[in-house]
Amino acid sequence: MKKYFSIVFIAFFISVGVKAQEIFTHQDTLRGSITKERAWWDVKYYHLDVKVNPADSTISGSNTIRYQVLKEYNRMQIDLQNPMEIYKVIQDGNELKYKRDGNAFFIELVAPQKPGDIKELAVFYGGKPKIAVNPPWDGGITWKKDKNGKPFIASSCQGLGASVWWPNKDHMYDEVDDMLISVNVPKNLMDVSNGRLQSVVDLKDGTRTFTWYVSNPINNYGVNINIGDYVSFSEKYQGEKGELDCDYYVLRDNLAAAKIQFKDVPRMLKAFEHWFGPYPFYEDSYKLVEAPYLGMEHQSCITYGNGFKNGYKGTDLSGTGWGLKFDFIIVHESGHEWFANNITYKDIADMWIHESFTNYSESLFVEYYYGKEAGNAYVRGTRKKIKNDKPIIGKYNVNNEGSGDMYYKGGNMLHTLRQIVNDDEKWRTILRGLNSTFYHQTVTTKQIEDFLSKAVGLDLTPFFDQYLRDIRIPTFEYYFKNNNLAYRWTNCVPGFNMPVKVTLNGKEQWLKPQAEWANLPQTAKVLKLEVDKDFYVNVVKSKE
Repeated sequence: MKKYFSIVFIAFFISVGVKAQEIFTHQDTLRGSITKERAWWDVKYYHLDVKVNPADSTISGSNTIRYQVLKEYNRMQIDLQNPMEIYKVIQDGNELKYKRDGNAFFIELVAPQKPGDIKELAVFYGGKPKIAVNPPWDGGITWKKDKNGKPFIASSCQGLGASVWWPNKDHMYDEVDDMLISVNVPKNLMDVSNGRLQSVVDLKDGTRTFTWYVSNPINNYGVNINIGDYVSFSEKYQGEKGELDCDYYVLRDNLAAAKIQFKDVPRMLKAFEHWFGPYPFYEDSYKLVEAPYLGMEHQSCITYGNGFKNGYKGTDLSGTGWGLKFDFIIVHESGHEWFANNITYKDIADMWIHESFTNYSESLFVEYYYGKEAGNAYVRGTRKKIKNDKPIIGKYNVNNEGSGDMYYKGGNMLHTLRQIVNDDEKWRTILRGLNSTFYHQTVTTKQIEDFLSKAVGLDLTPFFDQYLRDIRIPTFEYYFKNNNLAYRWTNCVPGFNMPVKVTLNGKEQWLKPQAEWANLPQTAKVLKLEVDKDFYVNVVKSKE
């Protein structure tokens, strides 16, 4: 009986262990790595020209791709996900051969591809794209109707990839320099996409084509369509780089509510330009567009579905009360214009660069308007949502996100780093420096870590190893004996040596713990220690 139980237990353990492991496929590698068929060319320009048909939930059209040859090669990878199909590919008037491998198409080029040459090809495609079941977390196209029965359609595809609805070089490392987006819809509807509206053309078949131009580099998932019975209003924001056009598009019945709720936009811009520097896309304007899902950070075309309420769908994620002082979606998704759209990860494993800084931006917004302690309380209040389930950084080259802790733990990590800096103006200079140094660039975690280490003036390698690559919360352990304070770091990575601010016997001071016990003589009769609560650490008073 015991032997049988042991065998069953071992089998169960192995089964659970296998399920717990992340298994990556050939398709994950094609999607998430810089393949040979991607590396030899640099995308320069797209003209995405599509027809969206609400009647049968189809999208069809073409993407003209202009690129520069970096290295001589004749096989190109273009991504388009099932069940969408590429119908033909044309270069220099010639129809090219191609083969499909799951969600990747490999095109055989005939013309010589000489380094330095600028070339173009056109990809024609169509089909019924994947329907987004739970957008924006589940990517695809949302096909809904508004309360008046008119189509209400939008794209959202971070993680899953833009190739869920249009053919492109679907890897984040290579952003297109500029882009034209032409969207054909039924005549009683409007499309709002990224950048500035160039033209509206009415066609004889009862449709209308909206063409938008994006003059700045844009990541693939940032490209979007929003189709509905929209009305709009506008304002000018006097910002750090001059006059910024702010345009708002909402469903017809929501105009009055939007004119009240969207007053958070200039408040957001004022706070974030203070902390991060100028809004990164003055040339393309700022737009806030109602969508049939919660919201997403599409560049210069932020989507909004928060019900015209403060907080996150009317609730305060921090539990402090401060989260009800602003519209979460307006502030959070717009914060991504700096951290996601201006500074963009090369590999989704480094998604913390987007989410940790933007999560932290919420508390900076609160601080700007309600004071430093309010901002501190907000970020500390989000700690209850930290799971410490797996590392924040994911697996590289397989399109793998890390833990959702990249939001709340990442925000608290940055708040902890701010305490180490211990100089509010220097911290602000660091945040602005990130946005100017990596302006319109794709980056790696190493680049961000190196920048912060240099700016702070400390080797932050153990700090980031602890918070990004480990799941343990560092623990400050201490005890008193014979009027001596003994203290150290435990539950931490090798070499973890973060300085920490404490109040010791009523006086604030800094300690520099390491893994080994350190001693500090004391003269007070009553010995008491408190670690600054703005450090995201555990504190344990142990016996000697």
